[in-house]
Order: sequence, then C-alpha cells, then structure tokens
Amino acid sequence: MVEILSPAGDLDRLKWALTYGADAVYIGGYDYSLRANANNFSLTEIKEAVDFAHNMNKKVYVTVNIIMHNEDLEKLDEYLKNLNEAGIDAYIVSDLAVIKRIKDLKLKPEIHISTQESTVNKEAVKFWEKLGVSRVVLGRECSKEDIKDIKENTKIELEVFIHGAMCTSYSGRCVLSNYVTKRDSNRGGCSQVCRFSFDIDDSEDFQICTKDLCMIDYIGELIDIGVASLKIEGRMRSLYYIATVVNAYKQIVTKKIDGTLNQETLEYYKKVLRKVSNRENSVQFYDREPGVNEQYYTGRQEVSNQDFLGIIIDYKEGYATFEQRNNFKVGETVEIFGPNKEAKKFIVEEIKNKDGEEVKVAAHPQEILKLKVPFEVQKNDIIRIPIS
Repeated sequence: MVEILSPAGDLDRLKWALTYGADAVYIGGYDYSLRANANNFSLTEIKEAVDFAHNMNKKVYVTVNIIMHNEDLEKLDEYLKNLNEAGIDAYIVSDLAVIKRIKDLKLKPEIHISTQESTVNKEAVKFWEKLGVSRVVLGRECSKEDIKDIKENTKIELEVFIHGAMCTSYSGRCVLSNYVTKRDSNRGGCSQVCRFSFDIDDSEDFQICTKDLCMIDYIGELIDIGVASLKIEGRMRSLYYIATVVNAYKQIVTKKIDGTLNQETLEYYKKVLRKVSNRENSVQFYDREPGVNEQYYTGRQEVSNQDFLGIIIDYKEGYATFEQRNNFKVGETVEIFGPNKEAKKFIVEEIKNKDGEEVKVAAHPQEILKLKVPFEVQKNDIIRIPIS
C-alpha cells in the first residue's frame, strides 16, 4: 500500500493527521529543522509522538535537514542519538555530514534524503543508494518521465510531493530571504519573500509567487509507477487543513487500490481541496513545463477559510457535543466528515448551550455546544460548510 505522508507542526496536528488517515508524519525538532517558525517538537514530545504513531502501526520521520555549519556539528551526535532513543522511524537529511554521523554511530532509523537536495535524476539517486539511504524525496521539479526513469533504474524508495506550497526557486536554495530580511532560508528561517508584493514601474502589486501544487488527478499514475510515499506539504498549516487534505487523498488512494475510484468521486475531492486552500493550485512540473498559468504576477488574494464549523467531542442520544470554530445557525445545511469516512449533510434543526437552552446561532469560537444530528457521529469528526 502506498504511504500517505502528512506534515505536523505540533503534537496536536500530528494526532489529527494520523487519525484522519496519514500512514506516517514528518516533523521537526527545535534544532536542525527547516521550519523554524513552526511550533515544532521537544524531545519529550517526539517520544510521545512516536508512541502515539506506533500504537496505530504508523511512522514518524524527523527532519534534520538544514545546511550544516561547523558550529551545528558540535551537538549533532547527541541530537541524533536522542532521536534514535525516542524510536523515530527515519531521519530526513540533506547534508552528507549528517549521513556520515548516522552511519558512524550505527543508529537504527532509516535515512531519507530531503527535497532540499533537489534530487531530480537517476544518477543522483544511485549515489544516495550506494551510501545506504532508504528513500529519496524527489525534487518537486521532476516530470512524470523523470519519476518513471528514476524508478526504473534504481531500487530504493521514492517519495513525491502531491500537495501544498511550491518554492519559487529549487526548494530551499533561494537567497531572497537572506538578502531582504536577513533570515536564512537554508537554515530554517525563510520569510517567503517570493510572496511579497514589489513596487516595479509604479505598480505595487508585482509578485514572483508560484501557485500551490495539487496532484489529485495523477495519484493513480504515481501508484502505478511505483512511488512509495505521497507527501503533503504544510507543517505550519491548520488542524482543519491537515485533516481535510489527508482525508481527501486517503479516500482517493483507497478507492484507486480497491478499484472503486470513479470520475464523480475525483471531482468531489477536487472541490474539497480547492475550498480548503487559500491559493490557487496546479500540477506544476509533472505534465509540462510550468508557464504563466502556474504563477502569480499580480492580483494574488489569499482568503482565510471559514468552512470549519466545529469539532465533535461526544455523541449521545441524537445529540453531538461539539467545540465551535466558525459561525453557523439553525436552518442552515452543514455536513460532518471524519477519519476515513465520507461526508453526510443535514439541516441544522436545534443547537443548545451548556445549560441546555436552545440558541439560534453558534457564534462564539471554542464554545461548547450541543447539536441535534440525525445520524451517529464519533469524537474528532468535523463539522463544516457543505462542499458544493
């Protein structure tokens, strides 16, 4: 079974990703991680994450993928050994020095080559293979032909990005952040200067921002090629985003493998993915060289998603106790979806507050309320505006 690999910016989102269908998660510790602005994980939290994942027969990979300077090597051995003792399943690395230390220390976790290495050809993959690497995360710039050629000529596992933000440069090799904000993109501090608006020729709205990646139409092809892991980007994304995207791709993969995937289902989940994102998306490099339609130049807008209405806490005798997130009211149609299950719609007939009093509107974020639901739901199911 092909792996669905989800990001997780903290312990809470890790649990949601695994609950909603991810087979593995990738996370960062406080050190050596390229998402320094994510909450990230202490060593104690990494151990808790591993225990949670392994109890579900799932995996945890930890990023150790900054570009290493001499001072970074001083505490590297201790950190690698601590991760080994925590029981992680793989290190995600980009520096040969880290590979050497893992090998010298005879540590147990697998070694995965990060996308920061921009591996896009078979000879590079063969090189990593000879070093005892278990998996290579291919650069987002690979075409379908590239991926097939690499798979046919190498033996190790391949991981491919299927959804999320794109880097305007080859991943992590941009120096705009360093130049404009003095934050090093290759050491975890990227300020996403490519999303800034620049004043050029009296226009204050010029950008060099790429649209997001979405490979939902090609999941079947990637499975047939033999890709081992399908990777979702977004360690700084919200709980709702992670749950929705992971659930959508898990449904697509499951239906592809059991032979029930059809165009109607595909179109439905394309709508789900479009609604949860705040940027447009495209296939990018997979089927052709990206052009003007795969990038923003002017007029980019990012609207916050307001579809997330609440999280189910409990269900009893026809009423769901839930934690409210965005406004909805009696008379509106909502839907509930959950881990590895399809959404069901219904009209809101009754909402009660904690005192059992009927209210017309769920209007206060994180208020605990009760909702009459005409079918059984479970803890951690999500209420949202229906997909249409």
